[in-house]
Amino acid sequence: MTAAIYIAAAIAEIAGCFAFWTVLRQGAPAIWLIGGLACLVLFAWLLTLVEVEAAGRAYAAYGGVYVAASLGWLWAVEGVRPDRWDVAGSAICVIGASVVLFGPRG
Repeated sequence: MTAAIYIAAAIAEIAGCFAFWTVLRQGAPAIWLIGGLACLVLFAWLLTLVEVEAAGRAYAAYGGVYVAASLGWLWAVEGVRPDRWDVAGSAICVIGASVVLFGPRG
């Protein structure tokens, strides 16, 4: 369930940020900002659903998923295929996120 929440949160955050990017950098209509804000609210709410004892740990682990999802967005939405360095960096981030989230405690 945690992975699904992180993936959904990443899509919501990226979509929300992309709405702002598109308005401010590419001249899209300002109405896009309403959808962008809604996506960012959804993102924040989704992160509260992760079953960890500390918010900081949830956010740290989410970072790796965000990097991977951002590269998926790069390819699927922006039409730019990630190169081997993108893939390698993303793999390192996901491994790091897994250590933060699933490492033994206590």
